[in-house]
Amino acid sequence: MNSLPKYFDPETLARISPLGLRALTLVEGLVAGKHRSPLRGQSLEFSQHREYVPGDDLRQVDWKVFARSDKHYVRQYEDETNLTAMLLLDVSESMDYRSNANGLSKLEYAQLIACSLGYLVTSQQDSIGLATFSASIENWLRPGSSPAQLEDMIRLMEQPRSRVLKSNLPNVLQQCQDRLNKPNLIIVLSDLLDDVDKTLRSFELLNLAGHDLLVLHLLDPWELTFPFDQTAEFDGLEEIPGILIDPLTIGGAYRRAMQEFCQQIELGCRKRDADYYRMTTEQSLAVSLPNVLSQRSLRRR
Repeated sequence: MNSLPKYFDPETLARISPLGLRALTLVEGLVAGKHRSPLRGQSLEFSQHREYVPGDDLRQVDWKVFARSDKHYVRQYEDETNLTAMLLLDVSESMDYRSNANGLSKLEYAQLIACSLGYLVTSQQDSIGLATFSASIENWLRPGSSPAQLEDMIRLMEQPRSRVLKSNLPNVLQQCQDRLNKPNLIIVLSDLLDDVDKTLRSFELLNLAGHDLLVLHLLDPWELTFPFDQTAEFDGLEEIPGILIDPLTIGGAYRRAMQEFCQQIELGCRKRDADYYRMTTEQSLAVSLPNVLSQRSLRRR
């Protein structure tokens, strides 16, 4: 595992310009690390047996079948055999922010997470789709499980973005729900810089509709720490005008407000049975992504 960080280090990946090459580098790291995806459904409806393979949960071994056949089989459930995941990727203007000129923006970091999850899901013969959005859904790739699905996802992410710079996640979640005809695992990749109450209400509606929700809250580290110490004009994003600010005057209030915002989102997700994980763009994906997947696996047991 010691060789893996070179595949996942944000500054290393940032030096690889085309998204397709970044994704290939990332996938090679995933293969080398032999990660197994815990992105499974929650249904307890029994479907069938299949032969045990190393890495399967021993608690799912059917010992009665073993006693009759002297072979190990595990129980599969309906959602496990038919997982469908839908990735929602925020491509609004705020996702372009990066504090490190040599590192990845929030959008680039999110794209690589999407590629990683696309690889993991299709490698277990399950289906994954992708939607990019700002104020509404811009591009939609229907879920699929073919080996070409990851290539199609990359091509979609490389499409030029619309001129609409402002995000509207609640509207997008409603559009997504209208397009899905059965419960899915919905994975949100966004900085969530939107109306908190409306966003959480949308999460609640998805939960009530039977969807399994995984929220990956992506932020630049400077958005949390606000390490500025000189008066300067800060550029606005998503149609917000620039403003002259003395960071030493507002720094403390900003950090408290940001902490409160993150806590409100996290607690709101927990109350709605949605998995929430905050990730920052300076973190190596060799650490952050396996950590998210392992925590989700433990929580879903």
